[in-house]
Amino acid sequence: MNYLHQNNIVHGDIKPQNIHFKDQNDHIVKLIDFGTSRRVNEKHAMHGIFGTSYYLAPEVIEGTYSEKCDVWSLGVILFILLSGVPPFAGNSDEEVVQSIK
Repeated sequence: MNYLHQNNIVHGDIKPQNIHFKDQNDHIVKLIDFGTSRRVNEKHAMHGIFGTSYYLAPEVIEGTYSEKCDVWSLGVILFILLSGVPPFAGNSDEEVVQSIK
């Protein structure tokens, strides 16, 4: 039985500050800060709002989500890398969350 098919891990706070290279001479990328990470499976979704406002998926804001919220965060990072600006902006966390909604 493959354990990964039974449970998935949600990082919950993927943002540029949590993505690091192993060292200057190596191209190994590491994801750090698993303080908000949780194990989820198909029967149990996550609840509660965790993470950084710019990178929150709409379903996180609604309060019930799965590991797919991390894919959203990666998409936001890619958008910022390509355009230089966040896709959902605001002068406060509340305005950013409203923009995401």
